Amino acid sequence: MLIHICKSKIHRATITEANVNYEGSITIDSDLMRAADIVPFEKVQIANVTSGERLETYVIEGKAGSGVICLNGAAALKGKVGDIIIIIAYALLDREKAAYYQPTFVKVDKHNKIV
Repeated sequence: MLIHICKSKIHRATITEANVNYEGSITIDSDLMRAADIVPFEKVQIANVTSGERLETYVIEGKAGSGVICLNGAAALKGKVGDIIIIIAYALLDREKAAYYQPTFVKVDKHNKIV
């Protein structure tokens, strides 16, 4: 049996942009993506700590070192600049591997720099 587990997360990132006129997704600073082991086009869940909203979308790679966290398309209606969010990526693992798997957690400051 396979189960969904938390593979990685970026904890308490700040939304820097919201662009409703884009096809969809979330743009994330590529440095944060690498640190959190998230790849372009990977499905993620976004939990908006500020508003309580939750959504699923896919990731687009943003400029390294920019700190960009941009909700695009319909996702832009689920958060605003300054909101605090948690970005969570999941994996399917069999129960035996899941028992000892350790997810990657990346904590960031208010400028989306790794702390």
